[in-house]
Amino acid sequence: MTKTIYDIKAVTLKGEEVSLDRYRGKVLIIVNTASKCGFTGQYRGLEELYRKYREEGLEILGFPCNQFGNQEPGDAREIEQGCLINYGVSFQMFEKIEVNGPKAHPLFSFLKKNLSGWFGSRIKWNFTKFVVGRDGKPLKRFSPSTTPEKMEGFIRRMIA
Repeated sequence: MTKTIYDIKAVTLKGEEVSLDRYRGKVLIIVNTASKCGFTGQYRGLEELYRKYREEGLEILGFPCNQFGNQEPGDAREIEQGCLINYGVSFQMFEKIEVNGPKAHPLFSFLKKNLSGWFGSRIKWNFTKFVVGRDGKPLKRFSPSTTPEKMEGFIRRMIA
């Protein structure tokens, strides 16, 4: 049973398995992403937040997901190229995962258990964003329609 976020491992787009313990002491934004979604432009805002606050301890972890309208059909290379070329993404992107159902990645199971949304714990769409504090505790869940720019005040307070 997962006790903290630091007990979880994930695989990057380059195939490297990493323990989330690597991010201990950081403020995290964890987001399920998709390259063909109406919210895909949020990559730009997430990257701006990352560049602005990474020196102060912000990390963003992106997890491509194809569970919503087949909006992330590509393989790891296509996802990586799209993020880099179209949005200049420099934060860590992980392999494509599921966020709901029996095959949901343990990270998203943990986050959903700790931060339910308005209509229960299920993730409703791409670009659902979870903020985790420096102590590894989930703090807040933001809906897909909440832009990274609207999250900035909260992120700034969590970093301070």
